Amino acid sequence: MPSRNSPSLLCYVTDRRALSDPADLIGRIARAASAGIPWIQIREKDLSTRELLALARAAVTVAAENSAPESPVRIIVNDRLDVALAARAAGVHLAESSIPVAAVNEWRRRGVSTNAIMLGASCHSVEAARTAERDGADYVFFGPVFATPGKARFGPPQGLKRLEEVSRSVKIPVLAIGGITAENAGECIAAGAAGIAAIRMFQEAGDLPALAAGLRAAP
Repeated sequence: MPSRNSPSLLCYVTDRRALSDPADLIGRIARAASAGIPWIQIREKDLSTRELLALARAAVTVAAENSAPESPVRIIVNDRLDVALAARAAGVHLAESSIPVAAVNEWRRRGVSTNAIMLGASCHSVEAARTAERDGADYVFFGPVFATPGKARFGPPQGLKRLEEVSRSVKIPVLAIGGITAENAGECIAAGAAGIAAIRMFQEAGDLPALAAGLRAAP
């Protein structure tokens, strides 16, 4: 499970529709794994269940092929616990409107087949982060920290001060999301975030290995 004391956690959140060639997504996942991005979240909400499962399985395969056995890249499936389990992904990430964190954690505590899966949750308030931690989440995403079109429906950006409040309010890792760039990522870490999650910053990077190395070392 993730630790707050490790180097900055990085999560590439996929969005194939933002690519000039959506079919290149698996190639982007392979490059992210090779660059040392430790978590890759498959977030392709428009796919059918079978299409999403095929993509998740392919992502699990290329992540294993492009990462060291002692530090495997973790594939996390957004929202779909069933797909995460069928694809043998490392984790599932839940929105506030998804199946409750507590329900998944109850299955884990009972020793059902979900007991090895990492469990994350998106949060947009201190209260939501505390609830996710109480209910058994291993980590949370918090945002949007900065302005970004993809998170506009969640309201205005929360800002660094609120990120700091959330990071201090829970013991599990908090990853900042929403408008994260190479220039402001360090501010998020300085505010107490254990790491960052982003779509465009990772998906559009010209030199992904150098970007990842710099972000992992963010103070």
